[in-house]
Amino acid sequence: MTDWSQLHHAYGTAEDIPGLLDAVGPDPQDPVWNSLASRLYHQGGVGSASYAALPILAEKARQWSITDRRMPLFLAGQIVTARDIYDEVTSPFVAHSSVIAELLALTEEALGDPALADDSVNYVQLLSTSLSFEGVEGWGEHLDQVCGEEYEVSCPDCFSENFIVFGENGHYSTADDMYFKRPPAHTVPLQPQDPATAEGLLPRLHARVLADGHPEIAARLPYVFGHAHCAHCGEFFSVPDAILAMP
Repeated sequence: MTDWSQLHHAYGTAEDIPGLLDAVGPDPQDPVWNSLASRLYHQGGVGSASYAALPILAEKARQWSITDRRMPLFLAGQIVTARDIYDEVTSPFVAHSSVIAELLALTEEALGDPALADDSVNYVQLLSTSLSFEGVEGWGEHLDQVCGEEYEVSCPDCFSENFIVFGENGHYSTADDMYFKRPPAHTVPLQPQDPATAEGLLPRLHARVLADGHPEIAARLPYVFGHAHCAHCGEFFSVPDAILAMP
């Protein structure tokens, strides 16, 4: 049995966590999810109680339907990818490897939900969550911004902020943070990467997203994994490297 009084979350000892986990339901609007997230994933930080909650989150996901299980999967995915750890604890990929393997399998089942065909936001969030449970560095946190058609990144040379834009507004880098309201004065076209010849994560993601019936998301990925010129200094840089350098 877990002694929750010996564990910690963002607000202190964790005796309240079992009651919250018992009370929460699958509805994403259930306010208990906010209470759990604020304790177990507070401003991106996790503690010993966060990792101890993983088996219970997996149990809920296992018991609920493929549609209803999204919330426990999302929270568990955030926990395992957190970089701000305020307790001295063993990595969840060591201490809870079997639970994370189950969470990955449950997420893959959820990705087969027919309701996702018209729901790219939840689809991408589940795909991000799957990458989190695989242990893919960074993309569990950052892939969901593909739906927003923009990444704000720093130039690795001059450290100025660039808006990497892809979608209905075009495919370019710009320094103009109001580009979506008016044509920016200065843009530099992005250089997409070809999924057919690329190495790394892009070919797998691109093929998966196409196979899952989300061509509009697939069309954005070559730009997200491509290159850009800094709109300030002209430096040519890797977009994914700049994304993964984001805090």
